[in-house]
Amino acid sequence: MTILTSRNNPKIKQVRQLLAHRKEREQTGLFVAEGIRHAGEAVDAGATVEYICYAPDLLNSEFGSRLIQDQSQHGIPCLAVDRDTFSSLAGKDNPQGIMAVVHKPKLSLDDLSELNFPWGVALVAPQDPGNIGAILRTIDAVGASGLLLLDDPEHDQYCTDPYHPSSVRASMGSIFWYPPIIARFSDFTGWAKSHCYSIYGTSVHATADYRQIEPISISLILLMGSEREGLKPSQASICDHMLKIPMQGRVTSLNLAVATGVMLYSILEKKS
Repeated sequence: MTILTSRNNPKIKQVRQLLAHRKEREQTGLFVAEGIRHAGEAVDAGATVEYICYAPDLLNSEFGSRLIQDQSQHGIPCLAVDRDTFSSLAGKDNPQGIMAVVHKPKLSLDDLSELNFPWGVALVAPQDPGNIGAILRTIDAVGASGLLLLDDPEHDQYCTDPYHPSSVRASMGSIFWYPPIIARFSDFTGWAKSHCYSIYGTSVHATADYRQIEPISISLILLMGSEREGLKPSQASICDHMLKIPMQGRVTSLNLAVATGVMLYSILEKKS
């Protein structure tokens, strides 16, 4: 077994670029999943793995070692890397010794309908990749259909990269089962209307409490605004229902991922 030790190796340099730069991820269509669980979920979900980097001195998991062996047998290049080189790439302390370079799926709104996407979440221009990952994990937990990320050029609002390492890490593998789809807000509006979705939004100015949601039997989208501004009036105007999450203490709002989780579990409870 040959172990790579040069940080100038083309694959090592590419991994470093993919971890650090959105432009590299967008140009290549690749991203990095670091850790045993994330690499394993990528494989289990049937994602297209370009190659795997692993450090034999750090990979102490029987599952991880078996994953390397199985993927090698399936023709996936598995590159052994020395401990120091791998650690220089890893995004956290005490790395588990494995990371997979994975192709981003090519999906659009045209691939979705009320039949394969009966209920899901749409976020307007989220800026924190950790929030995206956490929301994907919650979508998985409640059994919702997936996540839409909406750019709104009219208001100069654009999403952060859902394949940023922080998003991939926070999703705990859910990103491979529920790959997020990026669309323009105007396209989303037309799509949702054509497929007869009911849209639920949130606002501190709404009069209805989120706990007052009526039983739900139709296809729906939970529309959440950006972390800093929430839904703008023109965005809220497309909602069929506007709800608020009451604040009992001194804070005026919840973190986006927390608020989305509260709403998703409330909707789950009312779905028939």
